[in-house]
Amino acid sequence: MNNFLLKAEEENDFIPLFSFNEQDVENEPALELPDLLPILPLKNTVLFPGVVLPITVGRDKSIQAVKAAYNSDKLIGVVAQKNGNIEDPSPADLCQVGTVAKIVKMIKMQDGGTTIIIQGKKRFELVSVKEEEPFFKAEIKILIEDIVSPSDQNFQAHLSTIKDLATQIIQLSPNFPSEAALILKNIESPLFLINFVSSNLNVELPEKQGLLEEHNITLRAEKLIQFLQQELQFVELKN
Repeated sequence: MNNFLLKAEEENDFIPLFSFNEQDVENEPALELPDLLPILPLKNTVLFPGVVLPITVGRDKSIQAVKAAYNSDKLIGVVAQKNGNIEDPSPADLCQVGTVAKIVKMIKMQDGGTTIIIQGKKRFELVSVKEEEPFFKAEIKILIEDIVSPSDQNFQAHLSTIKDLATQIIQLSPNFPSEAALILKNIESPLFLINFVSSNLNVELPEKQGLLEEHNITLRAEKLIQFLQQELQFVELKN
């Protein structure tokens, strides 16, 4: 996690936005989903619930999926590709767990591309891709999060450790924006904290996808701590 401004791409690089209006993702209301949800495959990145990202969309299928979603309920299913080098993925090239996102804003660029700002809402599992043209439409199943009791001292210790490790990494890394540590300190929602740090973690896609797919929040926190400890050791050695 040597850079919270993590580079990732659908077609071009984008920079994650810090969400100043933290959303309590544990209490996110139920989504009214269409029977078939438009699907947006992403290269080399994983979207987590609660996290806000701007994404530049360039592929024709992706642009059509985004426009269709934006002109209806603004909901779209975001999934990572197993291989980011594939330009025209098939359903078999998509990870089975993704995140339903709301398109907050859509901007048409001068070069003909489209940039969207999306916020993750709920994790989902791909049940079946029903349509592939002009873009993917799929039947999905929303995945319910484990909610850990606030009195669980072991889990609270995990959250404290995540904040401490991430703060140390920020302080030791020159490329972090100055507000990153302050934003991290002020996050109160346990699930958003885990998702926010996971989203900005500097690990390979399979590891990050593994965090998204972990249903048990305590286990997700434990895996995240392991990655943070490894990254902190790397930053300390580099310094």
